[in-house]
Amino acid sequence: VQLQASGGGLVQTGGSLRLSCAASGRTFSNYAMGWFRQAPGKEREFVAAISWGGGSTYYADSVKGRFTISRDNSRNTLYLQINSLKPEDTAVYYCAAKRGPPQQRTGYEYWGQGTLVTVSS
Repeated sequence: VQLQASGGGLVQTGGSLRLSCAASGRTFSNYAMGWFRQAPGKEREFVAAISWGGGSTYYADSVKGRFTISRDNSRNTLYLQINSLKPEDTAVYYCAAKRGPPQQRTGYEYWGQGTLVTVSS
């Protein structure tokens, strides 16, 4: 499956963004989906995941209550709504897909190219 992330940009602290990830090439609903991020000088970290039908979601503690992952299988698109942005949310955000269980943070098989989110203080 090919993944194309978009929606990043420069926002002020407290602002919001919605990231999108368009999927193609395989049956989107067969894959659990996740968002990861990599800040400058840091390792890539898990942000959120969603099950195949969208009924189950999982979040890193650092984003709970501020980020919302969702998917539209009819549009082959994954979303990440980001609210109350903080400077520490600055990172390249990646979408990823796998056939394994969404509650596990590893095992992702396919990755998008990333979209940069920059939060100014």
